[in-house]
Amino acid sequence: MKTPTLETARLILRPVTLEDAPSIQKHFAHWDIIKNLSTAVPWPYPADGARTFLQGTIMPQVESGDTHVWAITLKDKPNEAIGMINFRLKDSGKGNRGFWIAREHQRQGLMSEALDPVHDFIFNMLGVESFTVCNSISNIGSRRVKEKTGAVYMEEVEIPHHTGGNKSEKWLVTKESWLKTLQV
Repeated sequence: MKTPTLETARLILRPVTLEDAPSIQKHFAHWDIIKNLSTAVPWPYPADGARTFLQGTIMPQVESGDTHVWAITLKDKPNEAIGMINFRLKDSGKGNRGFWIAREHQRQGLMSEALDPVHDFIFNMLGVESFTVCNSISNIGSRRVKEKTGAVYMEEVEIPHHTGGNKSEKWLVTKESWLKTLQV
């Protein structure tokens, strides 16, 4: 199934393309974004990091049908990616989701807003039963988004990240836990 374009009150989430590389590079290549990510993300971030990542990793995963990746854009600027959401399918009806959003767009509820139609797609169109999400233990903003969108804390796990520690939180999102957030 192809990645659909999704809309919210303020956002358009559309399939990411190579043309998004310049805006992704502009918004992603900052310590405040990368510090809480896995050490698999290079720091300092290379000048061609976004294009290389899209071309060498994301686009092949999307083409294989294993991954859905959305560029997050504001409705009034649909050609500028201010963040991304990815969902990677796994075996047994489970998957894994990740996200980031530009510094100047954080703490405005945009990520929580963006995740509702993504969760709807994951649960209702893909038929996924549950998926996991992780964050650095120091990434309070990511934790809050998880709590707001139905993630249930599972356990502490070891994932090396740029802040120098390995402590991360692992969460589970089910259709039931997500739907409860919509009824509040």
